[in-house]
Amino acid sequence: MEVLFLVLGLALLILGGEFALRGAIGLARSLDISPAVIGLTVMGFGTSAPELVVTVQAVLADSADIAIGNAIGSNIANTTLILGAGAVIRPLSCDPRAVRRDGTIMMLATLLLCLLGLTGGIHAWQGVTMLGSLASFMWWSYLQDKRHHDATAELHEEVSEETSGIPQSRMVVISYIVCGFAGLAFGASLLVDSAVTLAQAAGISQSIIGLTLVALGTSLPELAATIVAAYRGHTDIAIANVLGSNVFNILGVLGTGALFGPLPFTGQIVTVDQWIMLSAAIVLLPIMITGWRVSRLEGGALLAAYAIYIGSVTIRL
Repeated sequence: MEVLFLVLGLALLILGGEFALRGAIGLARSLDISPAVIGLTVMGFGTSAPELVVTVQAVLADSADIAIGNAIGSNIANTTLILGAGAVIRPLSCDPRAVRRDGTIMMLATLLLCLLGLTGGIHAWQGVTMLGSLASFMWWSYLQDKRHHDATAELHEEVSEETSGIPQSRMVVISYIVCGFAGLAFGASLLVDSAVTLAQAAGISQSIIGLTLVALGTSLPELAATIVAAYRGHTDIAIANVLGSNVFNILGVLGTGALFGPLPFTGQIVTVDQWIMLSAAIVLLPIMITGWRVSRLEGGALLAAYAIYIGSVTIRL
């Protein structure tokens, strides 16, 4: 029964996230917000909404290990599984200016998280600092996009325009947002409760559940978006989605979670998993800047790396 609740929770998270994202884009467009700003802000928050709600729910349920595992596992999945799957479908092109800016911020955020892990965890004041850093980055990016309207700005516009099925009517927009957040809240509650129960029944740590089942489940929207973008030939959007999602997962998701309670780093998350996340980010940068593309062969290597990682986690069970 708990497995059924877990699957149902994941399904509600995915559907809720999609409805909330489309509703938010529809609302932003009705307010005449520019596509570049939508791509930079609404899309970033929207694609990370499942991770955000699960993290808050896990903290409130006194299951912070799931929250930390979810964020770190999601970033590992984004960097290896999601980009790897997209590149296997079609080599992913990387815009140099976009990669330099967003890729650098992703690396700095990843380094910050590892440093916080070494201190023992994330507390409320650090969460506020992380959210302030995210807001500052977004504001600076907005000013850069507005001032120069370079390739990065155009990429943010493409990201916002890629999403289909956006409601036009104000009432439909509100319905999408309400239903979306209701699905996110109920799905997160089911997911966290069932994950905790399964971990206790199987005698495994909650962090392992967070790193694997929960992280993979909350990353499914990014996986679907990347596969669709690669299939349509919009490969630069796939790169932008992953870089943006990784930044939001660290600064936005964990920063918000820390406001609801401390997020301690325990066990092998400190000694193993956070360093795997950092290693994946370090390896990704030279892959992107050599030829400014991720080839099918490199995509296959990323997929193999994720399979090896999941295998190593399984050995710990």
